[in-house]
Amino acid sequence: MADDRDDGELEPFTDTALYALGAYFADRHPELMDDVVRQAQLIEDAGAERYAHKEGVSLENALQTLITGLAVRYYRAVAGSS
Repeated sequence: MADDRDDGELEPFTDTALYALGAYFADRHPELMDDVVRQAQLIEDAGAERYAHKEGVSLENALQTLITGLAVRYYRAVAGSS
């Protein structure tokens, strides 16, 4: 059963920069988690460059949002939070 797993089994997944970024964002901005994931999905669907041009934001900003959204999704998947 998943609930009976040893926490040590998740250690390789929690000891990553992506997990740390997701955890940090979740801790600092829990009310924005759904929004950043939704926005990251839009960026992923459109492509970062096309999204940035359409929305009038820099490519760097679009990529930062995409990475943050992916990090939050990763954090949620590993931590099992919604």
